[in-house]
Amino acid sequence: MRGFSMFSKNKSAIAICSIWVFHIAAIIGVSFGHQDWFITKTPLNLSISLLLFLWAFPINNIKRFSAFAVFFVGGFFAEWLGVNYGILFGEYAYGANFGLKIGGVPLLIGAYWALLTFVTGNMISHFTKSGWIQIIGGAILMVLLDYFMEQLAPVFDYWTFAGNEAPLENYITWFSIALLFQLILFLSKIKGDVKLSFHYYAVQLLFFVFFYFTLS
Repeated sequence: MRGFSMFSKNKSAIAICSIWVFHIAAIIGVSFGHQDWFITKTPLNLSISLLLFLWAFPINNIKRFSAFAVFFVGGFFAEWLGVNYGILFGEYAYGANFGLKIGGVPLLIGAYWALLTFVTGNMISHFTKSGWIQIIGGAILMVLLDYFMEQLAPVFDYWTFAGNEAPLENYITWFSIALLFQLILFLSKIKGDVKLSFHYYAVQLLFFVFFYFTLS
Protein backbone atom coordinates (compact mmCIF):
# COMPACT_ATOMS: atom_id res chain seq x y z
CA MET A 1 0.00 0.00 0.00
CA ARG A 2 2.87 2.37 0.78
CA GLY A 3 4.37 1.71 -2.65
CA PHE A 4 1.05 2.44 -4.36
CA SER A 5 0.67 5.69 -2.39
CA MET A 6 4.15 6.81 -3.35
CA PHE A 7 3.45 6.01 -7.01
CA SER A 8 0.24 8.07 -6.92
CA LYS A 9 2.08 11.03 -5.39
CA ASN A 10 4.80 10.74 -8.03
CA LYS A 11 2.18 10.75 -10.81
CA SER A 12 0.68 13.93 -9.40
CA ALA A 13 4.10 15.58 -9.02
CA ILE A 14 5.12 14.66 -12.57
CA ALA A 15 1.85 16.00 -14.00
CA ILE A 16 2.02 19.25 -12.00
CA CYS A 17 5.66 19.89 -12.89
CA SER A 18 5.05 19.17 -16.57
CA ILE A 19 2.07 21.49 -17.00
CA TRP A 20 3.93 24.33 -15.27
CA VAL A 21 7.02 23.82 -17.45
CA PHE A 22 4.97 23.86 -20.67
CA HIS A 23 2.99 26.96 -19.73
CA ILE A 24 5.91 28.96 -18.31
CA ALA A 25 7.95 28.12 -21.42
CA ALA A 26 5.08 29.46 -23.56
CA ILE A 27 4.81 32.63 -21.48
CA ILE A 28 8.54 33.27 -21.83
CA GLY A 29 8.60 32.38 -25.53
CA VAL A 30 5.67 34.61 -26.46
CA SER A 31 7.01 37.44 -24.30
CA PHE A 32 10.30 37.33 -26.21
CA GLY A 33 8.62 37.64 -29.59
CA HIS A 34 8.09 34.02 -30.58
CA GLN A 35 4.29 34.08 -30.42
CA ASP A 36 3.70 32.36 -33.75
CA TRP A 37 5.85 29.36 -32.87
CA PHE A 38 4.54 28.84 -29.34
CA ILE A 39 0.85 29.56 -29.96
CA THR A 40 0.72 27.16 -32.91
CA LYS A 41 1.79 24.48 -30.41
CA THR A 42 -1.39 25.03 -28.35
CA PRO A 43 -2.98 21.75 -29.56
CA LEU A 44 0.15 19.85 -28.48
CA ASN A 45 0.18 21.60 -25.09
CA LEU A 46 -3.52 20.88 -24.53
CA SER A 47 -3.14 17.27 -25.65
CA ILE A 48 -0.25 16.64 -23.27
CA SER A 49 -2.08 18.39 -20.44
CA LEU A 50 -5.15 16.27 -21.13
CA LEU A 51 -3.17 13.02 -21.10
CA LEU A 52 -1.45 14.02 -17.86
CA PHE A 53 -4.83 14.82 -16.32
CA LEU A 54 -6.37 11.52 -17.41
CA TRP A 55 -3.36 9.71 -15.95
CA ALA A 56 -2.93 11.57 -12.68
CA PHE A 57 -6.42 12.82 -11.72
CA PRO A 58 -7.21 10.00 -12.70
CA ILE A 59 -10.05 9.03 -15.07
CA ASN A 60 -9.78 5.34 -14.28
CA ASN A 61 -13.23 3.79 -13.92
CA ILE A 62 -16.55 3.58 -15.76
CA LYS A 63 -18.26 6.32 -13.74
CA ARG A 64 -15.45 8.82 -14.27
CA PHE A 65 -15.07 7.94 -17.93
CA SER A 66 -18.84 8.22 -18.48
CA ALA A 67 -18.94 11.66 -16.85
CA PHE A 68 -15.94 12.77 -18.92
CA ALA A 69 -17.69 11.53 -22.09
CA VAL A 70 -20.90 13.41 -21.20
CA PHE A 71 -18.99 16.66 -20.64
CA PHE A 72 -16.93 16.14 -23.79
CA VAL A 73 -19.90 15.43 -26.04
CA GLY A 74 -22.11 18.05 -24.39
CA GLY A 75 -19.48 20.77 -24.65
CA PHE A 76 -18.60 19.84 -28.23
CA PHE A 77 -22.26 19.78 -29.29
CA ALA A 78 -22.93 23.18 -27.73
CA GLU A 79 -19.92 24.61 -29.58
CA TRP A 80 -21.06 22.96 -32.82
CA LEU A 81 -24.44 24.65 -32.51
CA GLY A 82 -22.70 27.95 -31.81
CA VAL A 83 -20.29 27.77 -34.73
CA ASN A 84 -22.74 26.46 -37.30
CA TYR A 85 -25.98 28.20 -36.30
CA GLY A 86 -24.88 31.23 -34.29
CA ILE A 87 -26.95 30.23 -31.27
CA LEU A 88 -26.05 29.83 -27.58
CA PHE A 89 -22.76 31.74 -27.64
CA GLY A 90 -23.25 34.22 -30.45
CA GLU A 91 -21.67 34.28 -33.91
CA TYR A 92 -18.06 33.13 -33.92
CA ALA A 93 -15.61 30.87 -35.73
CA TYR A 94 -12.55 28.94 -34.63
CA GLY A 95 -9.12 29.86 -35.99
CA ALA A 96 -6.12 27.75 -36.86
CA ASN A 97 -4.51 27.30 -33.44
CA PHE A 98 -6.86 24.91 -31.65
CA GLY A 99 -6.14 21.76 -33.61
CA LEU A 100 -8.17 19.33 -35.71
CA LYS A 101 -11.78 20.40 -36.32
CA ILE A 102 -14.97 18.49 -37.02
CA GLY A 103 -17.83 20.60 -38.32
CA GLY A 104 -15.78 23.71 -37.64
CA VAL A 105 -15.22 22.81 -33.96
CA PRO A 106 -11.85 21.62 -32.60
CA LEU A 107 -12.02 18.20 -30.94
CA LEU A 108 -9.90 19.57 -28.12
CA ILE A 109 -12.61 22.04 -27.09
CA GLY A 110 -14.81 19.14 -25.99
CA ALA A 111 -11.93 17.78 -23.94
CA TYR A 112 -11.35 21.23 -22.47
CA TRP A 113 -14.97 21.49 -21.31
CA ALA A 114 -14.65 18.11 -19.60
CA LEU A 115 -11.27 18.77 -18.05
CA LEU A 116 -12.27 22.19 -16.73
CA THR A 117 -15.48 20.79 -15.21
CA PHE A 118 -13.56 18.15 -13.24
CA VAL A 119 -10.87 20.59 -12.14
CA THR A 120 -13.14 23.40 -10.92
CA GLY A 121 -15.63 21.09 -9.26
CA ASN A 122 -12.84 19.31 -7.43
CA MET A 123 -11.37 22.62 -6.27
CA ILE A 124 -14.62 23.92 -4.77
CA SER A 125 -15.45 20.58 -3.11
CA HIS A 126 -12.20 20.90 -1.18
CA PHE A 127 -13.63 23.88 0.73
CA THR A 128 -17.29 22.98 1.25
CA LYS A 129 -19.71 20.07 1.37
CA SER A 130 -22.63 22.26 0.28
CA GLY A 131 -23.92 21.01 -3.04
CA TRP A 132 -25.20 24.38 -4.23
CA ILE A 133 -21.95 26.15 -3.37
CA GLN A 134 -19.97 23.46 -5.19
CA ILE A 135 -22.18 23.67 -8.26
CA ILE A 136 -22.38 27.47 -8.45
CA GLY A 137 -18.76 28.01 -7.37
CA GLY A 138 -17.45 25.56 -9.95
CA ALA A 139 -19.49 27.26 -12.69
CA ILE A 140 -18.20 30.70 -11.65
CA LEU A 141 -14.60 29.48 -11.84
CA MET A 142 -15.23 28.13 -15.33
CA VAL A 143 -16.71 31.42 -16.54
CA LEU A 144 -13.90 33.40 -14.90
CA LEU A 145 -11.29 31.52 -16.90
CA ASP A 146 -13.39 31.81 -20.05
CA TYR A 147 -13.57 35.60 -19.62
CA PHE A 148 -9.79 35.96 -19.79
CA MET A 149 -9.55 33.43 -22.62
CA GLU A 150 -12.07 35.42 -24.65
CA GLN A 151 -9.87 38.52 -24.48
CA LEU A 152 -6.88 36.67 -25.95
CA ALA A 153 -8.67 34.33 -28.36
CA PRO A 154 -8.52 36.66 -31.41
CA VAL A 155 -4.90 37.60 -30.64
CA PHE A 156 -3.87 33.94 -30.56
CA ASP A 157 -6.18 32.95 -33.45
CA TYR A 158 -8.12 30.55 -31.23
CA TRP A 159 -11.54 31.89 -32.21
CA THR A 160 -13.12 35.20 -33.22
CA PHE A 161 -16.58 36.59 -32.56
CA ALA A 162 -18.46 38.78 -35.00
CA GLY A 163 -17.58 42.32 -33.99
CA ASN A 164 -14.38 41.04 -32.33
CA GLU A 165 -15.99 40.92 -28.89
CA ALA A 166 -17.74 38.13 -27.02
CA PRO A 167 -21.39 39.09 -26.38
CA LEU A 168 -23.11 38.80 -23.02
CA GLU A 169 -24.97 35.71 -24.22
CA ASN A 170 -21.65 33.89 -24.50
CA TYR A 171 -21.01 34.23 -20.76
CA ILE A 172 -24.63 33.45 -19.87
CA THR A 173 -24.48 30.26 -21.93
CA TRP A 174 -21.09 29.31 -20.50
CA PHE A 175 -22.47 29.72 -16.99
CA SER A 176 -25.64 27.77 -17.78
CA ILE A 177 -23.80 24.81 -19.32
CA ALA A 178 -21.20 24.92 -16.55
CA LEU A 179 -23.99 24.77 -13.95
CA LEU A 180 -25.45 21.68 -15.62
CA PHE A 181 -22.07 19.97 -15.83
CA GLN A 182 -21.25 20.84 -12.22
CA LEU A 183 -24.60 19.43 -11.12
CA ILE A 184 -23.86 16.16 -12.92
CA LEU A 185 -20.38 16.06 -11.39
CA PHE A 186 -21.75 16.68 -7.88
CA LEU A 187 -24.44 14.00 -8.22
CA SER A 188 -21.81 11.58 -9.51
CA LYS A 189 -19.74 12.16 -6.34
CA ILE A 190 -16.54 12.00 -8.36
CA LYS A 191 -13.38 13.13 -6.60
CA GLY A 192 -9.81 13.20 -7.80
CA ASP A 193 -6.42 14.75 -7.17
CA VAL A 194 -7.16 18.09 -5.52
CA LYS A 195 -3.59 19.36 -5.74
CA LEU A 196 -3.43 18.66 -9.47
CA SER A 197 -6.77 20.43 -9.95
CA PHE A 198 -5.56 23.60 -8.20
CA HIS A 199 -2.29 23.65 -10.14
CA TYR A 200 -3.96 23.08 -13.50
CA TYR A 201 -6.46 25.88 -12.96
CA ALA A 202 -3.79 28.21 -11.57
CA VAL A 203 -1.43 27.76 -14.50
CA GLN A 204 -4.23 28.30 -17.02
CA LEU A 205 -5.43 31.42 -15.22
CA LEU A 206 -1.87 32.75 -14.92
CA PHE A 207 -1.26 32.24 -18.64
CA PHE A 208 -4.32 34.15 -19.79
CA VAL A 209 -4.25 36.84 -17.10
CA PHE A 210 -0.58 37.56 -17.85
CA PHE A 211 -1.24 38.10 -21.53
CA TYR A 212 -4.49 39.93 -20.81
CA PHE A 213 -2.39 42.68 -19.23
CA THR A 214 0.54 42.51 -21.65
CA LEU A 215 -1.00 41.87 -25.07
CA SER A 216 -4.71 42.70 -25.15
